[in-house]
Amino acid sequence: MRLLICDQHVVFAESLAHLLTAHGYEIVAITHHPDQLIDVLRREPVDVCLLDVIFGADSVVDRLTTLRSASPDTQLVLLTAGVDGALLGAARAAGIGGVVDKRQPVTEMLHVLANVAAGKSGIEPDRAAPLPVNTVRRHANDGMRLASFLTSREREVLCGLVRGEDTNRLARSMGIASATARCHIQNVLTKLGAHSRLEAATSAVRYGLISPQTGDWVAGGKGNPTRRAG
Repeated sequence: MRLLICDQHVVFAESLAHLLTAHGYEIVAITHHPDQLIDVLRREPVDVCLLDVIFGADSVVDRLTTLRSASPDTQLVLLTAGVDGALLGAARAAGIGGVVDKRQPVTEMLHVLANVAAGKSGIEPDRAAPLPVNTVRRHANDGMRLASFLTSREREVLCGLVRGEDTNRLARSMGIASATARCHIQNVLTKLGAHSRLEAATSAVRYGLISPQTGDWVAGGKGNPTRRAG
């Protein structure tokens, strides 16, 4: 299956592409705005497009019919941080293939993609149900537990990873040697149980430790690393 990802959050989009590639999907392109999405659909054959619902202050809900018409043979699967009845109704009306709640485990996304590939609907009524309160609390508690293991320097490093900084840029912004930066990065990966920088960055965003928009530490409010220039 050839997939196109369109999400404004660079780290999330790249992490998702890496994950889906590992599950055997072919990623045609990663875009960060619906206008870029249309350009790709008009020149590349795409089986499924994973499309975020929100881009800044704008929603794609009103553009679903236009986006579908750009490539009628491409199924659209919406990515959202909150599934409700209104969104599901709009998705069905526009002939959308599926809806995925970003807060759910990745197995849910794979389940929806499998349904779409089999010609089934990836929009199910129970997708409109909110996450149980105990699940939300568990995510928050897990995030604070992970944060407690990190030193202030390591938190600063993790912020840099979310902003997409490489080792050299991170070292310059922190005023340290590249070797020291690599050491801090490895410590962060070890403490988070991550196998890659992208996985660490994605975990930090998922657990609400760091803002994906700014790359700033937002968890708790204590001991927040100062974002450095450069």
